[in-house]
Amino acid sequence: MSPETDELLQKAMSLPPEDRASLASSLIDSLDQTVDEDAEIAWQQEIARRMDEVTSGKVKTIPWREVQRKSRALLHGK
Repeated sequence: MSPETDELLQKAMSLPPEDRASLASSLIDSLDQTVDEDAEIAWQQEIARRMDEVTSGKVKTIPWREVQRKSRALLHGK
C-alpha cells in the first residue's frame, strides 16, 4: 500500500463500527460497475417472497444471538 492509502486505512479503522461498515460497503460497490438487471430483478422477487413468508407466519425468524450461538457451535463442531 502507498503511504497515503495506509494513512487512510488507519483513519478508517478508528471510525465507529457502523461507519466502517458503511465505508466498506461503499468501497466494494465502487469496484463493481456492471449491473445484471436479471439478477437485480431476481433478488427483488426473492426479498419480496421471503418478506411475505415472514409476514404470513409461514416461517419464523430467529433472534440474532441465537444465530450467532448456532453458528459458533457448528464452526467448532459442537
